[in-house]
Amino acid sequence: MTYHPKSDFIATMIERGFLADCTDYQGLDDALISGVQTAYIGYDATAQSLHVGHLMNIMVLRWLQKTGHKPITLMGGGTTKVGDPSFRSDERPLLGPEQIDANIAGMKQVFAKYLSYDDSETGALMLNNAEWLDSLNYLDFLRDIGRHFSVNRMLSFESVKSRLDREQSLSFLEFNYMILQAYDFLELNRRYGCVLQMGGSDQWGNIVNGIDLTRRVLDHEIYGLTTPLLTTSDGRKMGKSQGGAVWLNGDMLSAYEFWQFWRNTTDADVGRFLKIFTELPVEECDRLAALEGSEINEAKKILADEVTTLLHGVDAAKAARATAEGIFGSMAVREGGQDSFSASGNVSALPTLTVTKDELGDGISIVQLIVKSGLAKSGKEAKRLIAENGAKLDDAPLTDAGLMIDANALSSPIKLSAGKKRHALVQLG
Repeated sequence: MTYHPKSDFIATMIERGFLADCTDYQGLDDALISGVQTAYIGYDATAQSLHVGHLMNIMVLRWLQKTGHKPITLMGGGTTKVGDPSFRSDERPLLGPEQIDANIAGMKQVFAKYLSYDDSETGALMLNNAEWLDSLNYLDFLRDIGRHFSVNRMLSFESVKSRLDREQSLSFLEFNYMILQAYDFLELNRRYGCVLQMGGSDQWGNIVNGIDLTRRVLDHEIYGLTTPLLTTSDGRKMGKSQGGAVWLNGDMLSAYEFWQFWRNTTDADVGRFLKIFTELPVEECDRLAALEGSEINEAKKILADEVTTLLHGVDAAKAARATAEGIFGSMAVREGGQDSFSASGNVSALPTLTVTKDELGDGISIVQLIVKSGLAKSGKEAKRLIAENGAKLDDAPLTDAGLMIDANALSSPIKLSAGKKRHALVQLG
C-alpha cells in the first residue's frame, strides 16, 4: 500500500506484514497520534487453549501496547454460547457454561505472557462479554439494537454467502452472532472508550457491523483493522501440524514440541514469520531470510528461539534447543547406514508420559506406550510405524510390536521415537 502512516502502531503493522485492511487509515492514524487509544480483539472460548493460529493477533495486541496504546482481550463467555459461523461449513458444537468457563481459564494463561495487565494508562484489560450479553432482555434488545440491522445486508456478507451458496444450513442462532459481536463493540466503546476492533480478515463483516451500529446508536467515530489469514508457503493453514493443533498452553504442548514446530518452518516462510512472530528488527529479519543453503537452518533456530522465549521463557527455549541439538545435532553418528543418536543429549525438555504402577501392572505393550505418548493416533498406526522401521526405543530400532515393558524396563526413563523428529520420554510415576 502507498499510505505513509504517522503513528508508530500502523507503521509497525505495515512494515512487519500484519495489515490486511482498515476501515479508515487516515482517521485511525490521526486518532493514534492524538493520544492513548483503546483497541480490542475478541476470543471465543471454544477450546482449553489458544493455538498458533491465534498468535498473529496476540502479537498485534502486544505491538499496540508497545507503541503506547491500551489493549483489551475480550473473552467470549457470551458469544461462545452461540458460535461464530464465519467461513465454517457446519455449526459449532454448543458448549455449556462450565466448559466455557474452564476454557476461558485455560486461555487466560497465554495472554499474560504477551501483555502487561496493570493499572497504568496503557495497562491491558481482560473482559468477558457475558458481563453484558447474559443479562440482555430479548425484546428490548430486538427493539433497541435489532432495528439497526438489515437482513438484506447481513445476507450479502461473504461469511454468510459461502454457507448459503453451498446449501448448508445456517441456524437462526448462528445468524444472531454478528449482531452480538457488533453489540460488543458498542458496549466497549460506551464503557471503555474503545475505538478500534481488530481481527483476522474473515471478521471484516462483523467488524463493519459493529462500527455501523456504534455510529447509529452513539454517533461515535470508531475503526476496524484486519490482519491477513495466514497460510504457509505450501498453502496449509497456519497453526496445524501433522499431530493436530499447535497449542500455546504448556500442559497441552511441551516447549520442546513448540520449538520444533518453528524449527521445521519451510525456507520460504522464515523471513515472513520472523517479522510477524518475533520482535527482531526488520533489517535483521530480512538478513536472516536471505541466508541460503545450510545457513538458513540457523535462521530457523533463531526463529524458534525467539518465539519460544516469548511464550515459555528464555530457560525453556534454551532447554528446547539443547534437546533438539542433542538429538539431531553434532552427536549424530553413522552406524551401518542407520542414524544413531547419543543418549547423552539433554532430553529433559521432551514431552513426558508418566505411567502409574496400576497402569503398568505386570507389563504394558510398547504399542500402547507409543499411542499414550502421542507418537501415534492408534494401535494400528503404531504397529505400522514399527513394521516400517520408523520407531525406536532408546535410539535403537524397534522391531517387535509385541514387546512388553515392565517395571524393570522403567527403572529409569525410556525414550521413544517416531521417525527422526518426534520423541517422547516414558517414566514410572
